[in-house]
Amino acid sequence: MILITGAAGFIGSNLAAGLNDRGLTDLVLCDRLRHGEKWKNIRAREFDDLIAPEALPAWLADRRERLRAVFHMGAISATTVTDGDAVARENLRFSIDLLDWCAAAGVPFIYASSAATYGDGSQGFDDRFTPEALAELTPLNLYAFSKHAFDRIVCRRRVDGGPLPPQCVGLKFFNVFGPNEFHKGSMQSVLTKLWPTIAGGGTVKLFKSHHPDYPDGGQKRDFVSVRDAERVMLWLLDHPEVSGLFNVGTGTARTFKDFISAGFAAAGRAPAIEYVDMPPEIRDKYQYFTEARLDRLRAAGYAEPMTRLEEAVTDYVRGYLSRENPYR
Repeated sequence: MILITGAAGFIGSNLAAGLNDRGLTDLVLCDRLRHGEKWKNIRAREFDDLIAPEALPAWLADRRERLRAVFHMGAISATTVTDGDAVARENLRFSIDLLDWCAAAGVPFIYASSAATYGDGSQGFDDRFTPEALAELTPLNLYAFSKHAFDRIVCRRRVDGGPLPPQCVGLKFFNVFGPNEFHKGSMQSVLTKLWPTIAGGGTVKLFKSHHPDYPDGGQKRDFVSVRDAERVMLWLLDHPEVSGLFNVGTGTARTFKDFISAGFAAAGRAPAIEYVDMPPEIRDKYQYFTEARLDRLRAAGYAEPMTRLEEAVTDYVRGYLSRENPYR
């Protein structure tokens, strides 16, 4: 039996799909569906149970011998969230409790960190897992703070010999995109947000650059397909001897213009892009460049190539966005 928190979310639901594709159906999905259409992300899934996060401690009480692994993908993931107490409760306290349970039960624990922990990127994007390296990073929002704080807790336990599961892995996801993003609202990838305009023949709007080193549309991100993120997680399930903190990206930064132009190409259109001013309230927190270093993931043994941007976008557009049912 495998437990996935945040299982109806973006990355969690794709992981559940990947496990189903392997013939694994003894999944327990932990999430809140609320009042929207998030449930559609798991509509096609096979699973044994669906439980709310607040019910998880009681559910875990007598499952110590039955769980093969825990994938902890659940969190308040909006980078604009301002309720610090909610973030501390949902992202940090919940994660610590689950970490402690997995350590006591001897169950592998694989959790979602984030490239947002790197802050403005001035310290680079090297996933060194030492107290000194983590202390150099300065998250720029509450969400990133919660992920960074948990990374540091895990790191201190590694150094001090504190309680940890037999396999404990943190994954610093970069700019992941793909099917099952619709429930994320403003946190959707820019391609998902702009797809109706692309498909409808309109002109999309991207932010102007307010940095002298980057042209309009030239801001760079490490855009990575959710299918690549899924493959990394499945590989970790197969390799319980691997622990650590790893970046999950392609290792190659590409521009927003590249990303959206690939969407236009997949739709059979020439790019039609207009550049607009970035809102002043986010300018001082804006990352102009992210690029995952994959050295440590490769050194751990993960050898699968990451999907090239144009190929990943084409698969997403033609396999999902342009179809009547865009869900996986």
